[in-house]
Amino acid sequence: AAASVGLAVTVSAPTMADGRDRIHGKVYTEDGDVYEGLIRWDRNEASWVDMIDCKKEIELSKRRNREDRVKSIYIFGIRVGKVRTKDGKPYMSAMCQVAFGHLEAIEFTGDDEALLIFKSGEEIEVNASSTDIGDNIRGIIVEDPDRGQVDLEWDDIDRVEFSQARYETYSDYGERLYGTLTTRKGDTFTGWICWDADEVLGEDVLDGEHRGRDREIPFRKIRAIERRSSSSARVTLKNGDEITLRGTNDVDSSNRGINVFVENFGVVKVKWDEFERLDFQEAESPVEYNRFDGGRLLRGTVYTDSGESFTGHIRWDDDEEYTWEVLDGESRGVEMDIELGNIRVIRRKGCCSSIVILKDGSEFRLDGSNDVDDDNKGIYVILDSGEEIEVEWDDFDYVEFR
Repeated sequence: AAASVGLAVTVSAPTMADGRDRIHGKVYTEDGDVYEGLIRWDRNEASWVDMIDCKKEIELSKRRNREDRVKSIYIFGIRVGKVRTKDGKPYMSAMCQVAFGHLEAIEFTGDDEALLIFKSGEEIEVNASSTDIGDNIRGIIVEDPDRGQVDLEWDDIDRVEFSQARYETYSDYGERLYGTLTTRKGDTFTGWICWDADEVLGEDVLDGEHRGRDREIPFRKIRAIERRSSSSARVTLKNGDEITLRGTNDVDSSNRGINVFVENFGVVKVKWDEFERLDFQEAESPVEYNRFDGGRLLRGTVYTDSGESFTGHIRWDDDEEYTWEVLDGESRGVEMDIELGNIRVIRRKGCCSSIVILKDGSEFRLDGSNDVDDDNKGIYVILDSGEEIEVEWDDFDYVEFR
């Protein structure tokens, strides 16, 4: 089969799934129709832990008034935002990620715009940064038990209201993929899997060529996938068969990455060259909608290398201020997007990296992003008195979140 970036799905008879971890809700259309059921968003978001990618615009701190030029912001060599001026005030368009579980609703406000409404009551206007929002979305599928599967485009939709699904829910697409990924350096990560930026459910298929024949294998039949070379993978089926696939972006170095959504962490993004093996398994328990609190303002104490400390609300890198936002970085060859609400301590390690300690005690050294190196735009603390304190990267020692 020729290499393809499209989603390959084989739909069999409806199967009973544990729907508690799946995105579920009511979709209101521009035409006045209402559909309710499991939701598959832009092909590769199907559970509450999956993240919607977008951009938000924020007014920058007063010190940015000294900058009268455009300054690009880079993460992993990719420009993700820039500083500009609007009505005499500096503002930045910056990347934004949020797990679906934190959202109460999404309202559609324009061709490439939306309003995110959080469980906390917070509302944030966002713009398209990928195919998750806007006219380039790859579709929104609602599995309505009474009306069948409904395929919707961006301009069809007025509002989506999220809610918890029942334990037993019929789905044409099967269970959400879950497993343990091992990197070539021997690190392991267990969580919900997104394969090649598309395949996330059991009826999605892994495609490739085996002995000159095209093969399309539903993920529900796969026990393990192992990188064999830059151009092939060894696939072990649940029936014990082993085959080598090649010839498509599912199983070679053109693979767009294997993402693992890890509970109480965030997302690990592994490229093909760093991938060793993925073993599929059953999740021990679903991450239900009520496990997400909708986020809150970051709060903690910032310590400087001169011994000062400041306690209050924290705005990290001059743009992240909520617990649902993510800290970006790279560790041992893999990209990490760690939800700030899961972090206990961030400690500066020189100019180019930081030590990040999670609430469960896990520790990572991150680099490669302005979130964790000397391109950081500043750590701001809003004291209870209302005074705002700026701590520049060179003066920063560590922060402890409360």
